[in-house]
This record gives sequence, C-alpha cells and structure tokens, in this order.
Amino acid sequence: MFSFLPAPMVGLIAAMLLLLNILFWVPVLLLLALVKLLIPLKSVRMAIDPLLLHIAEAWIAGNSAWMGLTQGTQWDVQGIDDLKYHSWYLVNCNHQSWVDILVLQHLFNRRIPLLKFFLKQQLIWVPIMGLAWWALEFPFMRRHSEDYLKQHPEMRGKDQETTRKACEKFALIPTSVMNFLEGTRFTPAKHQRQKSPYRHLLKPKAGGLALALNAMGDKFQAILDVTIVYPEGTPDFWQFLRGQLKRVVVRVRTIPIPQQLAQCDYAGDPAVREAYQKWVQQLWLDKDAQIAALISRPDPSPG
Repeated sequence: MFSFLPAPMVGLIAAMLLLLNILFWVPVLLLLALVKLLIPLKSVRMAIDPLLLHIAEAWIAGNSAWMGLTQGTQWDVQGIDDLKYHSWYLVNCNHQSWVDILVLQHLFNRRIPLLKFFLKQQLIWVPIMGLAWWALEFPFMRRHSEDYLKQHPEMRGKDQETTRKACEKFALIPTSVMNFLEGTRFTPAKHQRQKSPYRHLLKPKAGGLALALNAMGDKFQAILDVTIVYPEGTPDFWQFLRGQLKRVVVRVRTIPIPQQLAQCDYAGDPAVREAYQKWVQQLWLDKDAQIAALISRPDPSPG
C-alpha cells in the first residue's frame, strides 16, 4: 500500500506503526504478568499464561499487518503447511539479522505455539521490549567468556540452570523453544575469526539444544530446522523498515527428535557430547549446502 513512497518515508511509517503496535499491547501484557507475579499460584499461572500467549499472537499479527502495508516483500516459503498449533516444537534456524525474528514470527504465528527465545541478559534493559520479553517469560542468559569463567568458576553452569528452569515452565503448556545454534548473528568478520568450516554459517553450539532436549525431549513433537536466505543480501533493521527486503526464501524441515540422545547427560558424559556434536555438524553441513543452492537459484518471479 505504501511501497510506492520514497524509502525513507516508508521507513518512518513502518517505524511508527511498529511503535504503536508495541504501545497498544505491552501495557496489557504487563498488567497480566503483574497479577501472576503477585499471586504465585499454579492455578493462576495456568489461567493467565494462555491469555499472555494470545496477546503476544495478536501483537505479532499486528506486526504482520504493518509489514503487509509497507513492505513489498516476495515470500518464497516451503514446509509450514502441516504444522500443529497444539504441539511442542524445538525450532532451530541460522541467524543473520534482527529481521530473522520478524520473519520467523510472521511465518509461524498461530501455526505453532508462540516462539520463546533465549535472550542475552543485557536485552532486559531494552526500553519497553525488555519488559515485554520478561512478561512472556523469555529466558535471559548471562554469557561469559572463558577467561571470565576461569576467574569466577561459580558462574559456570548458570546458563544451564536458567535453561533447565525455563524448560520446566515451557512444559506446562504447548511452546515452541527457539534456538539459534550459532549463538550470534553471522557476519563475515565473525566467520573469518572463527575459521568456520562452513561457507554460509558460523560454528554451531550444541549445548543449548542438548539442554532443551534433555529437559523436554518427551514433550517435543519434532525439531523444525529452518533455513532463511536473503538472496539480495542480508538487510539490517532500518533497511527492512524502508522496504528494501524484496525477497526472502525460507525452508522448514521437520526432523524427528533424536531419542538416542534426548535423555543423555550432555554435560557429564564426553561420549554424549561427541555424539551431539557429530549430529549437529551433519545438520549444519546439510544446511550450508541448502543455503548455497538457494542463493544460486534464480529468482522465479516474472521478469
């Protein structure tokens, strides 16, 4: 609708609609979250949690609406038709930009349960959004360097404990646990610094996925392995708001839960860690080849 306008004007309209959508829904989220905090009973949680999720889904639907108004994006998507809303899923995806989050939410909203992301602890201080993520019980993780952990060994294992506690809550009602195996957004500089063996991906980290499977392996129906490709280059968030994301390609592959690994001790058994790492490395080899094929694939649109 607004895509014919100059890009800076499209960006301002999109940013305004995004902000209005946040300001409309977040106060309602916080009010219900406060009730749950003040009355810490399981019956109250079981009554309020579904309401919080429905509000979040309406919020995401609002984002999809302004995206439709301001963006002329061509969506090339496969693999989302047979998903089930009332199931538990472990979702894995390559990570290139904050735009990935809006893409995933737009495609999966009301097809599967709300995506729950593991966030860096610092993000709780993001104005308005940090409170919203807290209200929706997104887990906040403290990520420390190896040097820091050597000086403060008592902090080792804190993230694992946060993951375990979060998964205990996720097991109460259908949830989609979102995991970026790379742990951070892909950039050429990070790729070079890591000496990653993959052309289009950073090295995967199996620990978070293993913890989630160990805590909820009996709940998850499947793993959704998602691949996102931006054939014309990865957009930053402002470029996206300006309507410069012309085409996005998404492939979703449903993978059975590896039951031989799901209930094993990743942290304490070196053989289990090696088996997980081999499994994840093969997953990443397949994804790397898929990205290469999708990038080289010609644009199917007319002209």
